[in-house]
Amino acid sequence: MSTDQPSETAGFDPTGPLTPSGNLRRRLAVSRLIRGLATLSAVIAVIALGLVVYVVIARGAPALSLDFLIKDPPPSGPGGGIRSAIIGTALIVAVGAVLATPLGVLTAIYLVEFARPNSLSGRALRMALDLMQGLPSVVIGLFVFGLLVKPEKADSGFAGSVALAIIMLPLIARSSQEVLMLVPRTLRDAADALGVNRWRAILTVILPTALSGILTGTILAVARAAGETAPLLIVDGIFTNQLTFQMFGHAVPNIPVSIFTAAEAADPTGFTRAWGEALVLLAGILIANIGARLFLARQRARMGL
Repeated sequence: MSTDQPSETAGFDPTGPLTPSGNLRRRLAVSRLIRGLATLSAVIAVIALGLVVYVVIARGAPALSLDFLIKDPPPSGPGGGIRSAIIGTALIVAVGAVLATPLGVLTAIYLVEFARPNSLSGRALRMALDLMQGLPSVVIGLFVFGLLVKPEKADSGFAGSVALAIIMLPLIARSSQEVLMLVPRTLRDAADALGVNRWRAILTVILPTALSGILTGTILAVARAAGETAPLLIVDGIFTNQLTFQMFGHAVPNIPVSIFTAAEAADPTGFTRAWGEALVLLAGILIANIGARLFLARQRARMGL
């Protein structure tokens, strides 16, 4: 065999700079295009949120006053404050969170700690949560109407809480599942090595470690459900303007339905009132989301992520 024939790698210097080929240049161009489109989409999303917040603030700020926040509306007719609607919304959402949080956290514990990754029960439960998360809220309202309102023949605040709990449940379960999966495996192994029962390890080791993340997911779910209007229109839409804490058999005033009613009223000041209530609701949701993000950042820092 002659040694004078050049090899296939003749002239290739492995220490030299890489020269882009046509294929590489095309990939770089596609990469820049996709990155630009992604950046543009993010900017558009932020601009859209900013426009919504700006319009709500600009049109709702004139309606805000101390009396608007701390006084009740008159027994009938427009005007007055929205204290009863604020307290009623907080009451309905709080009861819904109390109903949904234990179920959501226990569901997440089962999926992470007990169900095998490819088990039939685990796959079915995850699919059910995904389907629940995608259900239109008006369908949930109709379901709760047939379940609780129709037999009693009266709207009720508890029915509204149940509807919001159904909306919160998959969000809490999914977020809690993700947080529990972030708990280091070494903590579980250490508990097993010490002979700690599984349920005791979950209560004393795993849940305390993931508590901040679970609270974050719960706050986000509460903020998501607090602005729902369709279910409350169906199951808690006919109420007086006076505050009541009777959740069973009585409709409870709430901001989403009050916004809808004010916007549809013949009173020309109704739109201003509706914008003011929308601003109060938006402020509460934004505060809840910011607080949840702070909790999440604290959890990630604590877990070294």
